[in-house]
Amino acid sequence: MGLTKAEIFTEEQNEIASIAKVLGHPARIAILQYLFKTEACICGDLVSEIGLAQPTISQHLKELKNMGIIKGTIEGTSVCYCIDKDNWQRVSGTLGVFINKKPFSIDDCC
Repeated sequence: MGLTKAEIFTEEQNEIASIAKVLGHPARIAILQYLFKTEACICGDLVSEIGLAQPTISQHLKELKNMGIIKGTIEGTSVCYCIDKDNWQRVSGTLGVFINKKPFSIDDCC
């Protein structure tokens, strides 16, 4: 079997691309901003807060959870979500190292 395209890139490159993909939707950013703002677990408030249908919100929550940015617990018939602080530190650290790379020092390259 041949290589998949992901296999030709480093683990760091694949991780940064995965983070960027998950954060690349404004609904997911809105969900994260709301979770950061409330500083608590949220159970069902997201539909009215974000303004999208429940299935759409659920899909975005699934993507954030799969990346490990949020975690969920089941309480009765609802699932409550909050920021996974440890994984957020890892994700923001990985992305921060990439974002804060200094460009090369040649002044007139293009």
